[in-house]
Amino acid sequence: MREVLGQYKYRGNERLAPLLGLMLDRAYALLQQEQSNQQLNGAQQGDFFNKPFPVFQSKLRVRVGSNLWQADLLVPVPVSAVRLSERGFNQAERLAEVVSLRRGVPQLPLLVRTHHTAKQSFKSRSERLADMKHAFAGNTDSAVLQSLNEHLHSRASHQLEQRPLRIIIVDDIYTTGSTIRACAEALQQLCRSQNCSAEIYSLTWARS
Repeated sequence: MREVLGQYKYRGNERLAPLLGLMLDRAYALLQQEQSNQQLNGAQQGDFFNKPFPVFQSKLRVRVGSNLWQADLLVPVPVSAVRLSERGFNQAERLAEVVSLRRGVPQLPLLVRTHHTAKQSFKSRSERLADMKHAFAGNTDSAVLQSLNEHLHSRASHQLEQRPLRIIIVDDIYTTGSTIRACAEALQQLCRSQNCSAEIYSLTWARS
């Protein structure tokens, strides 16, 4: 897997993007199933306590397919201008595109990179955490914020505003989690500034 990722990320073999994106889409399907099962379990436990004579069902997951959990937005981890110039593309963005097209979940660049960081491969966990602490911020571009607010209004029209916005951070590899944590914190701050709450999830193609 390391060799495949190297071919894609560092040697510019962009033809691998659809294949890697399909693998990431499989991870999305697993997340969707897991969250759907949790929703169903919670609903059935609520039914149990609300009924005077609870009825136990042997097939707990029978209705999962009829009410699948779905994310609201995909947010790729942004790369610095230096990395974008070196590679010519944002690998996380390309992977997110595949999932977005297959699942009908919009992709929105809600994050920006505030500064360039050196390669993380040979750094310790503490060094990575320090490096990433202030590496990301919410994207305050007016067009991006307008798209976000249009999405929030659309949710209201579909009566989804009662639950938090479900956002998935997309990246190619998970090592210490410092990047995901920093991105999640920046997203939470951005959402609060737009008067909405958010649940943050992450999908990565591989774990180191």
